[in-house]
Amino acid sequence: MSQDDRDGIEVLKAELDFIEKGGYGRSVKTPQQPTSVFQDSPSCLNLGDPERTHPCSECRLIDFVPPEERTESVPCHHIPLDSTGRTIDELESNQNQRETEDAVKNWLRATIKRLEAEKLANTTA
Repeated sequence: MSQDDRDGIEVLKAELDFIEKGGYGRSVKTPQQPTSVFQDSPSCLNLGDPERTHPCSECRLIDFVPPEERTESVPCHHIPLDSTGRTIDELESNQNQRETEDAVKNWLRATIKRLEAEKLANTTA
């Protein structure tokens, strides 16, 4: 369980908004450099921190990582994104940024919807 005090649904919504607004895209103002989903976004507790002072276990995203993958160097890249179990780690190895982002957006939408439904069910119960 994460130690992140941010609301999980809000973290996922912010990530979705970030991606939908082209957050991982290239800009004429910035040099071309590889980007990594979740690591190079506001949802990462270590964004802009080269020392990576926060362990990944403190992040909200760790709650979606299978227990056996939580010791990986970038555990959030091992979140199963679809029914076939594809992960960011697999998708990024194909070097197709659009496919990776589309899969993450679909996962984010579905997860947000599920969490909001669970939250609503818990408040009306």
